[in-house]
Amino acid sequence: MHEPDPEAVAQEVFATLADPTRRAILAALSAGGPATATDLAAQLPITRQAVTKHLALLAEAGLVVAEPGERRRIRYRLDSGPMKVAQQFLAALARDWDGPLAALQDRLG
Repeated sequence: MHEPDPEAVAQEVFATLADPTRRAILAALSAGGPATATDLAAQLPITRQAVTKHLALLAEAGLVVAEPGERRRIRYRLDSGPMKVAQQFLAALARDWDGPLAALQDRLG
């Protein structure tokens, strides 16, 4: 099994996080720990069905994991793995820019 392409993982994370509702769901999970779609809908100004759709997209990107709970209730928890890959991608991109930007600054300064 091969490692996923970091750029592809980062692209999916960024696309998923572009939506403010999905960011709000992640923030709620970060603050309160694992929760059901019903729990999250009670905290956010959207319906449980809308929360469920957003959770499916977050799960597809690997940012949340669905875990079966009691009475067939599914709880969602954060998975920071894809976010860490996206952070590493950005860090590498920043390092790649630092050299040319420093050289340009030296020429201009």
